[in-house]
Amino acid sequence: MTYGGSRRPDLAARLRRSQRALKGRLERPETVLALLRAAHDTLEPETIGGLVVRYADEWFKASACGVFAVDIDGQVLGLSSRGISAVSMPGALSLARWVLAHGREFSTADLRKDPRVMGASGAALAWPLRCRTHTVAALVIAERQAATLAPKLTPAVAELLRSILEGPAQALDNALRLRRVEALSVTDDLTQLYNSRYLNQVLRREAKRASRSGRPLSLLFMDLDGFKSINDGHGHLAGSRALVEAAAVIRGCARETDVVARFGGDEFAIILPDTGSEGASAVGDRVRERLAAHPFLAGDGLSLRLTASVGVATLPDVAASAEELVRAADMAMYQVKESGKNGVRIAQAEGLV
Repeated sequence: MTYGGSRRPDLAARLRRSQRALKGRLERPETVLALLRAAHDTLEPETIGGLVVRYADEWFKASACGVFAVDIDGQVLGLSSRGISAVSMPGALSLARWVLAHGREFSTADLRKDPRVMGASGAALAWPLRCRTHTVAALVIAERQAATLAPKLTPAVAELLRSILEGPAQALDNALRLRRVEALSVTDDLTQLYNSRYLNQVLRREAKRASRSGRPLSLLFMDLDGFKSINDGHGHLAGSRALVEAAAVIRGCARETDVVARFGGDEFAIILPDTGSEGASAVGDRVRERLAAHPFLAGDGLSLRLTASVGVATLPDVAASAEELVRAADMAMYQVKESGKNGVRIAQAEGLV
């Protein structure tokens, strides 16, 4: 890791000199109460992580510090950090990953010579934030400058720190659990796209935002043509795998700011913020072309082909609300179905063409 700052006594030397002062800071009742109260006043993991970073910065006065946790996909991410640049972040993540995996404190005089961590340099000290029997997050303290010895806390100070971090760890555990539950509640179990419940929530929110800002909002509705033949000819398990493949193709056609959802069965939808009808139609054509070119179930020795009928509706062109937008896109999609399938149709203000 690379950090800013002028040369000064290394991390290990500073810790040796400041144990008594650090113990005094950690023993302040007002500090403990403030940390506990603030940590439990929010359900945002990033806010709790930022709170711990702020106090750690005051306690250790290191060049860099950060709090890291595991997201719903199993990836280690930074909840909050200070002094860690984009260049040094991979090293910080590697260090945090070790602490999260082992649930133990970490200390090293020089990360470049430590085989436990990759892509980092300098001295570092890190602790697990533990709640009950598991590690919730990792607090990382680091310096660009290597130390002569591994930085250490006295047993009394280390025990104080562990005790103080238990409160934020519990709050962070609750916040992360809630986020995971919320993520699961808006995700389609089969395709891992968003589900129709979440689609409707976002559509209502985006429709209100678009109405206030005057920016367009488009919705794509699509249905897989001929999907029933896969279920009938190859079984429902094959049909489910085909839906997973279709979801991946559709997701690959969208931007990060778009919301891709499985509406139900073999119907999918994409919310396109700040996108007019022409841009939305171009996305619909891209989805249709890529689905038509995809060899479905190739991993099972098959090479099945599916096409899609796509309806496009844009607010405020053909709708003034989320509900009207859904109806218009759905109607446009069925117009494609009735006129031969495998196409894209834009809903019009007066009828559909």
